[in-house]
Amino acid sequence: MAYSKDNERKRPPRRGGRSERYERAERADRYERTDRSDRADESAEQQLIFGRNAVTEALKAGRLIDVLFVNKNAGGSINRICALANEKGIMIKQVDDRKLDSLCEGAAHQGCAAMMGCAEYCSIEDILQSARDKGEDPFIMICDEIEDPHNLGAIIRTAEAAGVHGVIIPKRRSASLNHTVFKTSAGAASWVKTARVANLAAAVKELKDAGVWIYGTDAAGESIYKCDLKGGIAFVIGSEGFGMGRLMRENCDFLVSLPMYGEVNSLNASVAAGICMYEAVRQRLK
Repeated sequence: MAYSKDNERKRPPRRGGRSERYERAERADRYERTDRSDRADESAEQQLIFGRNAVTEALKAGRLIDVLFVNKNAGGSINRICALANEKGIMIKQVDDRKLDSLCEGAAHQGCAAMMGCAEYCSIEDILQSARDKGEDPFIMICDEIEDPHNLGAIIRTAEAAGVHGVIIPKRRSASLNHTVFKTSAGAASWVKTARVANLAAAVKELKDAGVWIYGTDAAGESIYKCDLKGGIAFVIGSEGFGMGRLMRENCDFLVSLPMYGEVNSLNASVAAGICMYEAVRQRLK
C-alpha cells in the first residue's frame, strides 16, 4: 500500500539443584564483563530484554531467562516482577541504575532487565498447528525484510491483539527478536509464535499447500475493503523503503491496497499492517 496448538513449543525441563544456579550465575557474571563489541558477537546466543512490560510478559510466558537484573529501589511493579522470577527459580541480581544503564546501553530500562537464552523461534507447522488447536482458520503475517525492529515490534504487538496465529520473518535482511522488538511490542513478542525462515518463497509455498491464501500489500492492488479475507489468510508486509520484493509479489494470490486520500501516498509498515489485520478481524466477526 505503498503499503500501497502442534502445541506450543515446550520449555525444556529446568535442571534443578545447585549446579543449575551456579551455571546461571557464571553466565550472568560473564555477561556483565563483556564489552559491547563482544555482545554483538554473542547476540545469537543471548539477548537482553528490558522494561517492565517486556520482562513481565517474558516471565509469564515461560521464556528461558538466565538471570534477572533489578534495582529494587525502583519500586512499583518491581516487587511483583521479582516474585514471578522467584516462582520460576530464576536468579535475581540486585544492581544499581548505573549498572542497568551500562547493560542496556543507555536505553530506558525502568529498573529491570533480563538476560535470555536464544530467541525462541518456531516452525511454520507450529503456527499452522496453533490455528488447528484453536479450531480457527490460519491468520498469519509475513514480514518481507522489515529491518526496523521498532516496526517489527509494533507489528507483533498488533498481531497478538488481533489474534494472529504467527509471524514469519526471513533470516536475512530482517530485524530479529531482539530487545528492541520485545520492548516495542510491550511484551507481545513473548506470546506470538514467530518463524524465522531461510526462504520466504518456500514458506509461502508451504502455506499455500496448507490452504492459506496469500495477500500481498501493494499500491497497485485492489482496495482491501473489496476483498474477502475470510478463511486461511496470510498478509505480506513489505520493507519500509521498497515494499515487497519482486519474487514475493509474484507468489501472492492477491494484491491489496489501502485507499489514500491525502498528499502523502504511503504509510508506515506497522500502521499498514495493523489496518490490514483489523479489516480481517472485522470480516471474521460477521
